[in-house]
Amino acid sequence: MPFFTISGSDFVEMFVGVGASRVRDMFEQAKKAAPCIIFIDEIDAVGRQRGAGLGGGHDEREQTLNQMLVEMDGFEGNEGIIVIAATNRPDVLDPALLRPGRFDRQVVVGLPDVRGREQILKVHMRRVPLSPDIDAAIIARGTPGFSGADLANLVNEAALFAARGNKRVVSMVEFEKAKDKIMMGAERRSMVMDGSAKKNQPLITKLAMRLSVAWYRNTIRYIK
Repeated sequence: MPFFTISGSDFVEMFVGVGASRVRDMFEQAKKAAPCIIFIDEIDAVGRQRGAGLGGGHDEREQTLNQMLVEMDGFEGNEGIIVIAATNRPDVLDPALLRPGRFDRQVVVGLPDVRGREQILKVHMRRVPLSPDIDAAIIARGTPGFSGADLANLVNEAALFAARGNKRVVSMVEFEKAKDKIMMGAERRSMVMDGSAKKNQPLITKLAMRLSVAWYRNTIRYIK
């Protein structure tokens, strides 16, 4: 089945009428190739709610959106054409886009669960040499809240750590370092305490403990 793909930002140009013309051309090609699928990525670039532009109704983006609405639910039927769109901002879409006959069916793709993370990790791990101790299930359990892009970045960072250490394979040590970097940021050696700071640390801790106990027992004396 023919598959047409385009980004929402590809429709909008600085010249008036270009976006609407591209929408017409896309649907004309789809009609000739029907049955087919049209996929519009980042549709919020062109499908934002109308009335927010500086140009009002003559705004180029609004004209492009109006043409898309006409093509999807106009007088001419588009039988055999399935239109799919993706966005990370469904809250900013124009209500007319979500009416029946247009994008009336919404599928929310959330973050992967532990089993999904394990499968995603296995896909990305195929590209790097791994040591025998690698266990994708353990890494998946230790990465809650990671998206697919985060997991791909995790594998890439682990490979970079192995390369910096002149290692031929990536081990669990590199994956732990990569996870710490993604979750807590890059290591900053300037934040490590020097000798004098380490020497005074026990005294500071002891004074803080005394102050906490005094506050809890309400024995702090206030100086007026």
